[in-house]
Amino acid sequence: MTKEIIILILFLTILFLTYKINKKKVRNLFYKSKIKQIDISELDKIFDEKLISKNLKGPKEDTIIKSFIISPQNKIVGMTSDYEAWIISVLSKKSNNIFEFGTCSGKTTYLMALNSNKDAKITSLTLGPDQVKNLSKKNIDNKISFRNILNESIYEKFLFSGTDVENKINIIFEDSTKFDESKYINKFDLIFIDGGHTYSVVKNDTEKSFKMLNKNGIILWHDYVPGKQSAKNVVNYLNEISKEKNILNIRNTSLCVFRNSD
Repeated sequence: MTKEIIILILFLTILFLTYKINKKKVRNLFYKSKIKQIDISELDKIFDEKLISKNLKGPKEDTIIKSFIISPQNKIVGMTSDYEAWIISVLSKKSNNIFEFGTCSGKTTYLMALNSNKDAKITSLTLGPDQVKNLSKKNIDNKISFRNILNESIYEKFLFSGTDVENKINIIFEDSTKFDESKYINKFDLIFIDGGHTYSVVKNDTEKSFKMLNKNGIILWHDYVPGKQSAKNVVNYLNEISKEKNILNIRNTSLCVFRNSD
């Protein structure tokens, strides 16, 4: 092997490792959000910080939440970041009726239950392990996203199972494309969309959510990450409908948000 070939191999290896280590930064360089970004304080006054000193701001009492850590040994994929989980938890404090597309391990569901008031009701829709065999991929659906649906629909029990807040939660094991939303019209204060990330499922869940949202209600979508292959359909669909709907991207998160003003 010649010296030039060895140098080329070393260069390509370093280039590849640099990309892997800085993948997020590289992705942000080439893929930009097409949706307007806002600071979380622009969404709701509850997120306004209190001034502690001239160079330090801190959370107000209303935004102190109950939370927990999940062991990496669980190998749960696609979870919300700590910052995203905090946003969802704070909004849950103000919500009496909450709906979630995509339970997965139940992390977000549990946070919603822990932080909402004692009379709040949370409905979460998910696929059971025995239901995924009936799924079929549409031509418009991303292959990786479809595979992730199968890999994440493995739970029959959840992180909140057997806890004091489980009675606030109603789990529906059903394909969301077959879910009948008609009895939930204009009902929910907060809807979190984090189910299947294929185009057909995101479109289905979003269209139903708009019908289910009440006046001044909020819809949150997870995984708006331009350039991320598994989120490709989420990004494309939200980019499309943001031309007609006032959908915004919360800065420093993969969350998009819509607030009803009708």
